[in-house]
Amino acid sequence: MNADPDAITLEGSAQVAGVPLFGPLRLALQPGRWTAILGRSGAGKSTLLRLIAGLPTGADFAGRVSATDGGPVAPRVAYMAQDDALLPWADVLGNVILGARLRGQAPDRAAARALIARVGLADHIAKRPHALSGGQRQRVALARVLAENRPVVLLDEPFSALDAATRAEMQDLAAEVLRGRAVLLVTHDPLEAVRLADRAFLMHDGRLDPLILPQAAPPRAHGAPATLTALAEVFSRMQAPA
Repeated sequence: MNADPDAITLEGSAQVAGVPLFGPLRLALQPGRWTAILGRSGAGKSTLLRLIAGLPTGADFAGRVSATDGGPVAPRVAYMAQDDALLPWADVLGNVILGARLRGQAPDRAAARALIARVGLADHIAKRPHALSGGQRQRVALARVLAENRPVVLLDEPFSALDAATRAEMQDLAAEVLRGRAVLLVTHDPLEAVRLADRAFLMHDGRLDPLILPQAAPPRAHGAPATLTALAEVFSRMQAPA
């Protein structure tokens, strides 16, 4: 068994209105490794993330989410949902430091400004969400998650609103800043999973089936032969009949 205290395991089954959603299954998140989950809408991917984060899901879950050391899981987790969930009355900086302020802590404004600059929003730091594009709002949400500096990071379609070039830049940034953490990425983008994940699963019929990824360490080059081969295989698996 992994001795790292921040290794997280989810075990169990879930159903919605009496209809099975997933399981029984087991998902283990290891520090220093990205895990990606692909699958059709409604397969239960976001439910897995929300269960690990300790958030309401609308599903009946029979099982447990636990850390290796037996301590609480939720305080270790930073979670980025599909919706950017920015406060409309706060500027970019205010949204990035929100977590610290909610906990009654003094925010590290210098670190927050540095992250805002790294996601390309230094010139927009005083703007409120209504003055930002959808892609800019999503970059604020990413900076807020990075600012939390938690050992476990849950990302639900974090780059979906970005154009292709910015998406690649933000993927590389997240891979760099989140190095050493246990990351769970839910995505509909097979290339994103192939580029970023140390391991990936296809979620369907209530189970997690492993996908074959290149041996090269992530983030992997878009056009590398091994990346393209793995991408083709993932597409084939996703399109195969259940």
